[in-house]
Amino acid sequence: PSNLKPQSMPLKVIHEDSDLLVVDKPAGLTVHPAPGNQDHTLANAVLAHCPNLEGIVGTLRPGIVHRLDKNTSGLLVVAKNERSHSHLAKQFKQRNVTKSYLGLVCGSIEPPEAIIEAPIGRDPRNRKRMTVITTGRVATTQYSLVSRFKRFTLLEIRTKTGRTHQIRVHMASIRHPLVGDVTYGRSHPQLNRH
Repeated sequence: PSNLKPQSMPLKVIHEDSDLLVVDKPAGLTVHPAPGNQDHTLANAVLAHCPNLEGIVGTLRPGIVHRLDKNTSGLLVVAKNERSHSHLAKQFKQRNVTKSYLGLVCGSIEPPEAIIEAPIGRDPRNRKRMTVITTGRVATTQYSLVSRFKRFTLLEIRTKTGRTHQIRVHMASIRHPLVGDVTYGRSHPQLNRH
């Protein structure tokens, strides 16, 4: 058994079968326990939702094969057993899974479509941040225009790789940070998150 405890919390389930659970993670919910967030995470909620969970690698824990930042909302796929976890992990590793996001960025972005290829690694001046750095890991982000507004642009963003804070770092690196991203941009009076 792991130290992870089931905690009953509201979960918006999009799909569930004997192998998979797809949930719509709300903004503000941490995916896994970590310093500062030891409980009330998505992993705790999944254990409560699936009391007969088979577990992964001999441990009673949900097989969350990808993550979303705490302040990012969106769909997460959870494996309910070792077989589905192995299959999903392989698909993510081989980049057979398409991950698509909507992001509101500052300014009027040009060109309307582009691919950002810039390595991402830990910021040597601030260990809590990531940055574009030559010693980082390969990272590729593609964006395309959805709508333009007076001071913002709504983009569809697809990641080819899955680096920590990848979209946030790449958009900030081209001077179009996500609106409300206080780590890589600045706060916004009407948005409390990116």
